[in-house]
Amino acid sequence: MFRIKKLDIFIARQFGLLFVGTFFICQFVLMMQFLWRYVEELIGKGLSLEVLAQFFWYMGLFLIPQALPLAILLSSLITFGNLGESSELTAIKASGVSLMQAFRSLIVISALIALGSFYFQNVIGPHANEKLSTLLVSMKQKSPELEIPEGVFYDGIPGSNLYVQKKDMKTGMLYGIMIYRMTNSYEDAAIILADSGRLQSTAEKKHLVLNLWSGEWFENMRSQDLTGNASVPYRRETFATKKIILDFDADFNLADASGLANNAQAKSLAKIRRDLDSLQQNFDSLGHAFYKDAQSIYYEHKTTGISKEDSLKAIKQAMSKKTNIDSIFLGMDQLQKQHAVSFALTKVQNATNDYEFKQLLTDDMARVIRQHKIEAIKKFTLSLLCLVFFFIGAPLGAIIRKGGLGIPVIVSVLVFIIYYILDNTGFRMARQGSWAIWFGESIAMAVLVPLAAFFTYKANNDSVVFNMDAYRNFFMRLFGLRLKRHIYGKEVIINDPDYAADAQQLAVINNDVTQYAHEHKLRRLPGIVNVFFRYQPDHSIETISDEMERVIEDLSNTKDKFILTELNHYPVVSVKAHTRPFERKWLNIAAFIVLPVGIFCYLRMCKFRFRLSHDLRTIHKTNDAIINRIGEMEQQKAAKNAAAAAATPKQDSAATAETV
Repeated sequence: MFRIKKLDIFIARQFGLLFVGTFFICQFVLMMQFLWRYVEELIGKGLSLEVLAQFFWYMGLFLIPQALPLAILLSSLITFGNLGESSELTAIKASGVSLMQAFRSLIVISALIALGSFYFQNVIGPHANEKLSTLLVSMKQKSPELEIPEGVFYDGIPGSNLYVQKKDMKTGMLYGIMIYRMTNSYEDAAIILADSGRLQSTAEKKHLVLNLWSGEWFENMRSQDLTGNASVPYRRETFATKKIILDFDADFNLADASGLANNAQAKSLAKIRRDLDSLQQNFDSLGHAFYKDAQSIYYEHKTTGISKEDSLKAIKQAMSKKTNIDSIFLGMDQLQKQHAVSFALTKVQNATNDYEFKQLLTDDMARVIRQHKIEAIKKFTLSLLCLVFFFIGAPLGAIIRKGGLGIPVIVSVLVFIIYYILDNTGFRMARQGSWAIWFGESIAMAVLVPLAAFFTYKANNDSVVFNMDAYRNFFMRLFGLRLKRHIYGKEVIINDPDYAADAQQLAVINNDVTQYAHEHKLRRLPGIVNVFFRYQPDHSIETISDEMERVIEDLSNTKDKFILTELNHYPVVSVKAHTRPFERKWLNIAAFIVLPVGIFCYLRMCKFRFRLSHDLRTIHKTNDAIINRIGEMEQQKAAKNAAAAAATPKQDSAATAETV
């Protein structure tokens, strides 16, 4: 039976505080990214604060389902990273609570968030997307804010091009004005020149009032009944003051939402299913109509009386060897050839245009159907992503054991980039019909779910999957790179080394090393057959290495600096790499068959043989140095003992004399 414990409440509280903060951070980042895409639709339009507030509100509602998984990923990673960094996670495991038991409260919370995300996408999200799409269309259609630049023609006023030589920002006066007004065509355009003027908007913001001073008006009075080369009436007017009314709608008007009927993101799951049935039915009826049109070519033509059998017979006769199409064409005169070619080109062009039009209709309808199916699947995948990101973030936090906004943010960004690339690629390929819809929309989940299972398994088993030292040591062993010893003097020594026994053991190791190097001839290349097919077990180096490590461990308790320095000269011996590539015989045979792998393994083994020969000489030399040093220490110790023994009788006789 599931019971709420204090540990569950503690972890849930830690997660909840971080989730709220990271959610607003993720929401802000996504909103800025979305705003950057449509910044051109907002700048210079003179939008009111009310319209901007609606835009940001609906944009925030639209992006909430995308911010929830990212917030869960980041907050879970930071939560368990903090617990691991402060050793609280270690204390939890030491008390007998497994990692999955520590996850259970957050699993329930993540599942509730996933359900809330699905409800949000199915109920609130479609309405927010519809309003947001309507606002974006309305912003695109709104006229820009009227700001006349200097020295260039401004076409922001419908039907007019306005040029201003100079502008006074304080008074709003315009100087050196030239206006081209278009009515029906360029032939009856009006040109207006003025020394100065002022442009103002009416109270209802539906028109502009242009007051001009000291100017001229040139216009062609072209009427529709003038034809031929008749002269065109011309008008020229000089004025001291002139007032012109220009149409300019500066208000913000919402566009009709009926044009967004095919927007799948603005529909709930039930509405998507209903619309899919109607769209599929219309698509099928359109396909049947096109099929009947194509089929009618091969059926009997009622007007000409040519049957299908007669047309096939004519085609067979034309394609037979007795009939040569080229000879028939060459037998025509020039006019007949031109007529035949023109007729054939016309037929082909008409057929091509017809097929292109039909393809345009079918592609557009198929694209709308695919968008509805993609949106229906995305409502489920985006909700399940909350759970998947939790099982990625929480185990990673338990493994990395780093809290704060440093490494967790980097890891979260990397995971989200992988998801974004896979999801965006699958979405685009499925939308254009290159991939199946289920494949394109599930490719991201197909990669992230095994990744989440792998991280959860590794974290539950206390794996060192992110231990960089383990990877570094593995690659160093793989490529034969040297590992160095680091032995330092100990501040507290419980047991002193047994120098005599260690010196004796080092002498035995010297004999074994000399004998092994003489028998195996490490400076020569080994036989390929013996390496890959006739391997004989060789455990001598393993025994020598174990004995050497035991002596090194005992001598590391010494206080003598010379011995400590010499201990660091001992190489880390690879006990198997010089014998064969792999432990199993069939792997050695397979490596030999795969030629590049066999060559690499053979050269690697030769390298380790040469290195072992050098290591054995280093071991022998270091053993001699330590043995000599131990001999010197024993002599110094014996001398001290002799001096102490010689001093003892004198002290006893002096004490006796003093007593007497």
